Amino acid sequence: MRGKLHCDLRGNIEGIAFDLDGTLYPNYRLNIRLLPFISKELRLLTAFGEARKIIRRRQDEGYLPDGDFYEYQAEITANVLAGKNKADAPPDRAKTEQLKEKIDRLIYRGWEPLFKKVKLFKHVITTLEGLRKAGYKTALLSDFPPDTKIDYLGISSGWDAVLCSEKCSALKPHPLSFLKLAEALSLPPEKILYVGNSRSYDVKGAAGAGMKTAWIKNALFPGGGLKKPKPDFYFYSYRQLYNFMIN
Repeated sequence: MRGKLHCDLRGNIEGIAFDLDGTLYPNYRLNIRLLPFISKELRLLTAFGEARKIIRRRQDEGYLPDGDFYEYQAEITANVLAGKNKADAPPDRAKTEQLKEKIDRLIYRGWEPLFKKVKLFKHVITTLEGLRKAGYKTALLSDFPPDTKIDYLGISSGWDAVLCSEKCSALKPHPLSFLKLAEALSLPPEKILYVGNSRSYDVKGAAGAGMKTAWIKNALFPGGGLKKPKPDFYFYSYRQLYNFMIN
């Protein structure tokens, strides 16, 4: 991870932003605790996952909702559950509102207490502290609401910006939330390094917004999504990232 790229990043990067899920902690530590919930709510989770695929396909076609993203997501999930996944399927407002509340209660707020027992990757905290002491702005951009999670994980303080892509009305890899991240940091995208665990969402989205990218490579599941685009560099541990950006 040395050479010209190392010099370019050290000389040009002023902000380092991170994905949360699977990036600052290993996904398996949460997934193991989710098994009872998954078995109980498999139908809802399957429909929710399919709805997010539909949302991403629509984003690729240029459509973004101009209203409440969570209502829009619940409407599509309701259509999937009813066997309707066409864009022109008429919404059932009552069912949409009920499903929106259920998704919030079970998927968003229901999982959050599990983070009390989830552990970060080694050296995350010392790396974040070291980056801040070295003068880098630090930020967080997650597809799921991060605020309560980072509180439970013990990393709620010190960030220059914490954003949720859903509140920006566009899921990763759409560039909108990455550009809003740059605005929140008052930095041009090319001055930001974005760190994530997914090539499909994190690397593709950040690169599409003009940011440099770093991919944390999982030794057990190294694919991380698409083979392209490639990150500017990858690392296996936060000690490596620390040494790359500071030492």
